[in-house]
Amino acid sequence: MAIFRKPQPPAPLVAAPPDEATAIPATREELAVLHDPQSIIAEQYRRLRNSILTLNPDRASRTILMTSATRGEGKSVATLNLALSLVESPRTRVIVLDADVRDPSVEHYLELPRRQGITELLRGEIPLKAAVRRTSIKNLDIIAAGERPLNPTEIMNLDRIKSILLTLKREYDYVLLDTPPALTLNDPSMLGAISDGIILVVRLGETPRHMVEQAQRILETLGGNILGLCLTGATASKKAAYGPY
Repeated sequence: MAIFRKPQPPAPLVAAPPDEATAIPATREELAVLHDPQSIIAEQYRRLRNSILTLNPDRASRTILMTSATRGEGKSVATLNLALSLVESPRTRVIVLDADVRDPSVEHYLELPRRQGITELLRGEIPLKAAVRRTSIKNLDIIAAGERPLNPTEIMNLDRIKSILLTLKREYDYVLLDTPPALTLNDPSMLGAISDGIILVVRLGETPRHMVEQAQRILETLGGNILGLCLTGATASKKAAYGPY
């Protein structure tokens, strides 16, 4: 006779031990700026960085929201590579917030263990100091998504989030928010309205143009300031790194 065991719920997440992440190197090949710095891909992220710096001549602290129209467009990888290119600039501190509490991936790409983060922070269960985690990359910190709430919309307190962002802007030059796709959920539209700028990530040859335009309209309707598009999925030969484009 077969015995069916009731699946056990996952163990609750705990706060990250101090400096735990600093001892874990980021080795994923998707982080091109870090592991293939002379590649065309890395140079394109630096070009994106330079465009952002040009739009911010007074070097004021800025919050930038990264989103896409649909899933699978490379939004999280683009966020981390942009962060890596920003910290290449002297005396520039960056923090990445994984605001995609339904499908988080920042810890995955940095190969870090799951820990408490934005969910617990917005619930008031941990202070901001406990949510911030230093990484092995100089001047790059993160706040993970934390536990997936039963109703993610309920924790999205815009006043609380705005207060957190203002506090982070006093400590960091750039605060990057990795958010869910704009056509799937309302989170990017709400968060975009309180961010200084939005970058829409689009995968070449896969995302229909009308969906990109629809995502742009939704974000702008609620007051979002779209800085531009980040195109992913283009192919380039490594041999062309310093040759003709």
